[in-house]
Amino acid sequence: MNTNAHPWIVDLRNRLDALEAALLGGDAGAVERASGQVQAVLQQAPKTADLIQAGDSLRSEMQTQAQRFAQLRQAVMRANGLNERALHSLLPGHAQKPTYGRMRGARPGNGPSQTYLSA
Repeated sequence: MNTNAHPWIVDLRNRLDALEAALLGGDAGAVERASGQVQAVLQQAPKTADLIQAGDSLRSEMQTQAQRFAQLRQAVMRANGLNERALHSLLPGHAQKPTYGRMRGARPGNGPSQTYLSA
């Protein structure tokens, strides 16, 4: 770990640590809050010119944190899938429908269906 790391990388690393701790603790509310904080930090990423000036150490650290983010994102998605399956099996009437599933009445094709356009 670089002790002279860019402040943005330090903040990102800390937010990813919080997300990882929330995932390990199984606290859905904390995972949601930590995910939002990670998203906020990502939206404040340094400009490309700042990255070029910072040199190879920042680019290397960014790659490391990007890999970590991808792994944590997969863990969040797996946990969400497990929660949805459990909810569906315990309370079938209360389970949410997938956000990006096929809409009833939609016809396969190349363009948007009338069902999508009327939503």
